[in-house]
Amino acid sequence: MKVSILLMNAYGMGGTIRATFNLADELALRHDVEIVSVFRHREKPFLPLSDRVTLTNLIDLRAEAKKWWRFGFASRIKKPSTLVHPDERAYTNFSAESDRALTQYLGELRTDVLITTRAALNIAAARLARDGITLVGQEHLHFGAHKPGVLEEIRRWYPKLDAVITLTDADHAEYSQLLEGHPTRVYPIGNGLPDQPRPQSRLDNRVVLAAGRLVKVKGYDRLLDAFAKVIEKRPDWKLRIYGSGTNAEKLSKRARSLDLHNNVAFMGPTTDIEGELAKASLHVITSRFEGFGMTIVEAFAAGVPVVSFDCPQGPREIITPGHDGILVPDGDIDAFADALLSLMDDPDQMRRLADNGRETALRYRISEVAARWDAVFTDLRRPGAR
Repeated sequence: MKVSILLMNAYGMGGTIRATFNLADELALRHDVEIVSVFRHREKPFLPLSDRVTLTNLIDLRAEAKKWWRFGFASRIKKPSTLVHPDERAYTNFSAESDRALTQYLGELRTDVLITTRAALNIAAARLARDGITLVGQEHLHFGAHKPGVLEEIRRWYPKLDAVITLTDADHAEYSQLLEGHPTRVYPIGNGLPDQPRPQSRLDNRVVLAAGRLVKVKGYDRLLDAFAKVIEKRPDWKLRIYGSGTNAEKLSKRARSLDLHNNVAFMGPTTDIEGELAKASLHVITSRFEGFGMTIVEAFAAGVPVVSFDCPQGPREIITPGHDGILVPDGDIDAFADALLSLMDDPDQMRRLADNGRETALRYRISEVAARWDAVFTDLRRPGAR
């Protein structure tokens, strides 16, 4: 079976890309799998991708890709998209040129299953894909994170999809209610980790790790405020933040204003988050919302305890409080600092959480996750399924 997966930009970094690469690699053991990136801005993907998976792109943004200038690319890339709703969080990435490219791609696509990976692409597939393709829209944002205009588009177009895949049970309930009375099926399937050995933390480095895009939703402003309280009592601990993004300079200024320059390091993006986790003793999530929380599972697999705000929706479905991590009331900076301090002062508790976290991580092995996707494919493609 041929499986095509459409990403906005497979050449960047982030949990959606990492999770998609993991899934594609596993599915390619038994299917013909291709990833199609709407945009390309560098020579190779930032994250490693298996040779079993074909990677192509629709729009090459590299300076050396000169050929598109003579086809009017320069003017079309500056015109706003009419295919993507302005309330889409990545709206400014799209343009009249991406409208043209997506319309052509979806109208000409020959595949058995098309998996799309964000609301804008799910909606485009529902509107434009050829008949005969099984359309599966995957949601990496939680339901409540969508702005009103996108939610209206979802209500209009998702009923034309064959299935919607959510990362959490909470979102499964939301989309099931939304699509009640329509033939579109809704399945909850979380993200998965490759089944392979990975470096383990010895929990002896006084290092707290955070990883993700440096954007408002990740809540690193909240993390800096909490860590400023931590170092008042434990000045020997360090915070390392991995990632890049539009809030980098603002966060750097905030760290300086909190006098954290000796305790906080902005490490930039990394292709080896597993290796960096093994150097840490605690992992933190301070997001305002999380569709899933891929780094939580990665931290568990590396034997690193996790402290997270109880934000919508992912962390609460992965973490069992007091068993493999700690959930803190969302936005409570003092409680977050206290949770970190309690673990820093209790190595035995840290090791117990780490041991239990390794067991939790086994539930997210990519072989098991991909098997659930295969079951969905079988369900959707049997005669009379829709």
